[in-house]
Amino acid sequence: MNKENASKLWKIILQAGDYLQDKLPEHPNHPKGRNPYAHVALEIKNKFNSSYKDLPDDKYEEVLDYIEFLKENPN
Repeated sequence: MNKENASKLWKIILQAGDYLQDKLPEHPNHPKGRNPYAHVALEIKNKFNSSYKDLPDDKYEEVLDYIEFLKENPN
C-alpha cells in the first residue's frame, strides 16, 4: 500500500476503534477490557493475511468495506 493510502487507512482504523470502544464483547484473555484499535488491525491482518500497510493498493476499497463490516458486527 502506498504511504498515502496506508495513512488514510490508519485514520479510518482509529475512527473504527473509537466507534467500537466499549462495544466489543468481554473475553477472558482481556480482563481489563479489549483494545478496539488492536482488534480492528488484527481482524484486517487475519482476513487479508497481511498487515494493512503491506496490502496492494487495489485492496483499499475492500479493506474499507471490511472495516465497516467490523463496526456493524463487533463480535
